[in-house]
Amino acid sequence: MSLFDRQPPVVWISRVALAFVWIYQGIVPKLVCQSPVELGLLAHLGPLYGFMCSVMGYGEMLFGLLILLSPWRWPFLLNIAAMLSLLGFVSLHEPALLTEAFNPVSLNAAVIALSVIAFISMRKPAA
Repeated sequence: MSLFDRQPPVVWISRVALAFVWIYQGIVPKLVCQSPVELGLLAHLGPLYGFMCSVMGYGEMLFGLLILLSPWRWPFLLNIAAMLSLLGFVSLHEPALLTEAFNPVSLNAAVIALSVIAFISMRKPAA
């Protein structure tokens, strides 16, 4: 029996949902379609924003896999910090996005809530 078998179903539901969000956000708007909104946000980072969009896409995919497959609790805390940081970045550079349908506020709040649920519900491994 592995560590994963001992986790409550709510942890697995949270893991799968969070992994889906990160992997989807890495693949679709950054690698497959390179969303103009994503490129506009990344343009604030400098002239290599197109390249950075791809790098971030792969990074988001890897982070989604980390959340899905790791036995640790700390990725959920890192996820919360990332969501708060990204929300701050959007608020600073493109505040108009905060009023759009399916905006960063609602997505980030849901992702943070799932992380909190998983973190609290996850059992620590027996020594």
